Parts: sequence; structure tokens; C-alpha cells
Amino acid sequence: MGAMSDIQPRACPIADTLDLVGERWSLLVLREVFMGVRRFADIQANTGAPRDVLTKRLRSLEAGGALERHRYLERPPRFEYHLTPAGQALEPVLIGLREWGLRYLPDPPPAPRFLHTCGADVVTRVVCDACGEPLEGGGLVTVREDGVTGTPPPAARVTAVRR
Repeated sequence: MGAMSDIQPRACPIADTLDLVGERWSLLVLREVFMGVRRFADIQANTGAPRDVLTKRLRSLEAGGALERHRYLERPPRFEYHLTPAGQALEPVLIGLREWGLRYLPDPPPAPRFLHTCGADVVTRVVCDACGEPLEGGGLVTVREDGVTGTPPPAARVTAVRR
């Protein structure tokens, strides 16, 4: 067995995604923009993020392709932040985090409802892309990059799609 310095973490899209959005302030910024809050001062007020941290997170989310800036005032220059298609694709992740918190946190705070345009609540479900069958309670097989297949423990079966 090699030295500890020889150990390389598994490279995967989950790790790379967490580099962009896996930090508290990044997710809270995305929450605010999803909810229609687009200006720096309002995002800061609703998240409680320190100004310098918020500036870094906004720049990071913009550089990562999740947000884009739109100027709304020339002098002084002021910007609003809007979701890109990549940012919009994170919607099920935020909905899933909200649902998990409501279900498993002790004494969760009140949370806004997410409604579809038809008026019904939006929830996350893990489904097969081909047949649409839910994966709740089984049916998932993983195939690693080296071709080895296996079934993860039930707790690892968490993904979300909007139904």
C-alpha cells in the first residue's frame, strides 16, 4: 500500500459541481435568484452573507456559468443577477434540499412552497429516464468508470428531477 500522499480522491462530476455550488453562500445566492431576488443588496439582506463573501460567490457562479449579470443602471454601474440555463438546471437540487430539510431537520423553519404553473406543489422524484418508473426503494445499478457494476446503499440513491 502506498503512502498517504499517493491517495487520489475519486474524480467525478459530483466533486466538480460541489467546487462551484457546494458552499453555503453559493446555494443561498441561487435560492434567492430562483425566488426572483436579483440585486446585490437584496441578496445580501436575505442571505446574511458578508459583502466580500457575496461578491466572491456571485463572481464564482457567474464564471461557472450558473449566473449572468445584467446592467440595470449606468451611473453608478449596477447589476442584476439572472440564472442561465445551467443555473436553472439546479432547481431540482434546491427543491430536494428544501424537502430534505423539512422532512429530517428537527424543528425546520417555515419554508416557501414551490408551485408549478398549474398550481400544484413541485416535488422531487428519482425516476428512470427511459420508463419513468420511480427508483424509490430500489432499481438502481451503478456502473463505475472502470466498468464495474454495483448497487449503492439506499442512502446513496438521491437525485432529483421535476415532475
